[in-house]
Amino acid sequence: MGKPHVFVRFGNCNLRCEWCDTNFLEYEELYLDDIIQKILSFRCNRVVFTGGEPCLQDLNTIGKELKKYDINLSVETNGTIAVPEIIDWICVSPKDQLYPNSVINQKFGDELKIVYCGQDLKLYDELKHGFDHIFLQPCYFENESVEWNGKNFVETENIVKINNEWRLSLQTHKWLGVD
Repeated sequence: MGKPHVFVRFGNCNLRCEWCDTNFLEYEELYLDDIIQKILSFRCNRVVFTGGEPCLQDLNTIGKELKKYDINLSVETNGTIAVPEIIDWICVSPKDQLYPNSVINQKFGDELKIVYCGQDLKLYDELKHGFDHIFLQPCYFENESVEWNGKNFVETENIVKINNEWRLSLQTHKWLGVD
């Protein structure tokens, strides 16, 4: 957060979280060269692959092409699919609170980001040791009331205040109206 990145948002996902800001079924299929040229047009040396679920895509191929231009590669994934080694920064955001039978296969990385919906955080006790930074992000439901979202924000903030191992993460792009 706070550094310019080009976001490459992929369609499709192996999970279907009701709060996700991606319409999984609406996406434009592009050739690799077109994707690379579009990314390069931003004149930015950092890319975040997000989704949907980016690890359903061939990140090695696109990653190798972007590395030719000295671009730093990040991914935000639900962790059910292992991240290829070409990625420089790994953010895992598991969705166990909605999918308790999903298996997290990416158990290490730079950042663990938990979307908080009221679930017991002990669920992540083992997983959080594989990450350098752990974040708690209040879930924002567009279909919920301002009161519900506000209450969840306050609860998340209070958890972070009393548990200094967690850091607060906010979806500022939603506040700013950035897709």
